[in-house]
Amino acid sequence: MTGKPHILIVEAPYYREISEEIGAGAIEALAKAGASYERLAVAGAFEIPAAIAHAAGLFRADRRSGYDGFLALGCVIRGETTHYDYVCGESARGLQDLATTEGLAIGFGILTVENEAQAWARARRSEKNKGGEAARACLGMIALKHRFLSEDRQ
Repeated sequence: MTGKPHILIVEAPYYREISEEIGAGAIEALAKAGASYERLAVAGAFEIPAAIAHAAGLFRADRRSGYDGFLALGCVIRGETTHYDYVCGESARGLQDLATTEGLAIGFGILTVENEAQAWARARRSEKNKGGEAARACLGMIALKHRFLSEDRQ
């Protein structure tokens, strides 16, 4: 890889304060690694995979993208209906499909929790810092991808 990685952070700010904390953790980790980033907000976690696919250029003939990797950030808290199950499952499946079929480096930072207390415990930088964890996972996958691309050329 030449230069520092450039990351697109795709956020679903439905729970604004929680999402801001997840994002802050991610940005701190990216800054520590010297990565640059852009941010994009979408309506909800369900929309994150499609936004990443568009940004990755998957719907363009040349499949050109200015991003080395992507961060999917948000929070889904269980409610009274099965809507939670569909949003959690389909957003995770969509992101995994993009990672495995398209070879995209994606950090998964969508919290899927039972209540707000669990969300805060995972979002806070002083606790589990899942935003930072997702950023480091994304950077790790970018490095892995470049390692194998380099080996293919030898």
